[in-house]
Amino acid sequence: QVQLVESGGGLVQAGGSLRLSCAASEHTFSNYNMGWFRQAPGKEREFVAVISQSGGTTDYTDSVKGRFTISRDNAKNTVYLEMNNLKPEDTAVYYCAAATGSLLWRGTSFYHYWGQGTQVTVSS
Repeated sequence: QVQLVESGGGLVQAGGSLRLSCAASEHTFSNYNMGWFRQAPGKEREFVAVISQSGGTTDYTDSVKGRFTISRDNAKNTVYLEMNNLKPEDTAVYYCAAATGSLLWRGTSFYHYWGQGTQVTVSS
């Protein structure tokens, strides 16, 4: 079973930047596509970004394209989410998740393992 631990959240002003990290316990980390999701109060959990097992393919939700970058270091069993030009509407708890298979999924039901989440708050 894969255990995922997120870190790097915090409070930042609009226009600022944060870098989230997600460390995996599983030595076969490179077998998983890794996704980032977020959930704001009163809203459903939504897809943010996903990266393929090798790191060669990525996908983003439209609202973060050009501002967020997902990357991974398979040697460190870690996936990252670099967030720039943050906006108040980016405020949410951010979760990383792991999925098997060859396709990059946006739906939460395709992800087998989840972290506990890290809070990101963007003030205006």
